[in-house]
Amino acid sequence: MTGKWDIEKEMEKVSNVRLNEDKSAVIIIDQTKLPASEEYIELGTAEDMYEAIFKLKVRGAPAIGICAAYGIAVLAGKLCTDSYEEFLAEFRRYRNYLESSRPTAVNLSWALRRMERVVMDHSGVPVEEIKHALFMESRDIQKEDVLMCRAISEHGLSLIKDGAGILTHCNAGPLATSRYGTALGPLFLGKEKGMNFRVFSDETRPLLQGARLTAYELYKGGIDVTLICDNMAGVVMKNGWIDACFVGCDRVAANGDTANKIGTSSVAVLAKHYGIPFYVLGPTSTIDMDCPTGNDIPIELRAEEEIRAKFYKEPMALPEIPCYNPAFDVTDHELISGIVTEHGIAKAPYEESLKKLF
Repeated sequence: MTGKWDIEKEMEKVSNVRLNEDKSAVIIIDQTKLPASEEYIELGTAEDMYEAIFKLKVRGAPAIGICAAYGIAVLAGKLCTDSYEEFLAEFRRYRNYLESSRPTAVNLSWALRRMERVVMDHSGVPVEEIKHALFMESRDIQKEDVLMCRAISEHGLSLIKDGAGILTHCNAGPLATSRYGTALGPLFLGKEKGMNFRVFSDETRPLLQGARLTAYELYKGGIDVTLICDNMAGVVMKNGWIDACFVGCDRVAANGDTANKIGTSSVAVLAKHYGIPFYVLGPTSTIDMDCPTGNDIPIELRAEEEIRAKFYKEPMALPEIPCYNPAFDVTDHELISGIVTEHGIAKAPYEESLKKLF
């Protein structure tokens, strides 16, 4: 990360989550509209921000955290009070509200609580100075994310060779972060270095992040990508086309269990059967050392209509038939070959290796 690689220039390239010019709103690319159209929207109210996170207009653990940090800085900037106590009370109200939008993604609570620490550390300081400090902190969070993605990409790239076949699930590319991405980062970095890969992207039912976002990003980045249905992962593994699986994560428990988009654990089981390494890539901010195991990770249940009707011209099931729609599943640590972070690659036993990262 030296030489020609300039963090400030990299920050200028970030467009998926950013502040508008007068810092009155957060601008995001609406991921629900991709790949059909690239539409940017402004989030100026707490309700706008909650809806954007809940409805996956912004998604991906790091991007959610960045959006929340910018968002609460915007909201705090609009508070009209000189009283520190009133400011803190309103700030916490906003924090609790935004935090409830996606309970599984630990980056959301991590970013909001980090912003709250700024307010707490500035007790007795004029409110206007606190507002400025919040905007500076939110920018630091994004800058750290850019550096983090680059570091993860470098560590992940050390695990694969030129020409490797990679299978991925859901989306953990630049759209989900700031630059490069986590699970897709090594592929983009490798491409910059002249390497080539053949990627198989699971469609990722029911919200199709792999089809709509991952395949879109890789294709736009000039990387050889083939889209497959989720239930085709075993076939491409059996055919010998996959050398490694790279997936992101929304939370990592202290024992190495990881929560990621629904369907990830199935990929891990298949990879174990076929002797293919299965790597989880994510920042240390997704590691929750206060969460003992995957059984302690709260799993968000989403609307039944996402299975029954979303993306279909007409519903594909009778309205009377109940649907079970967990947004995430937990991959057992015994199925994971390594957890790739910005500080290095943790391997079993994870209780020890994850602690060393901190």
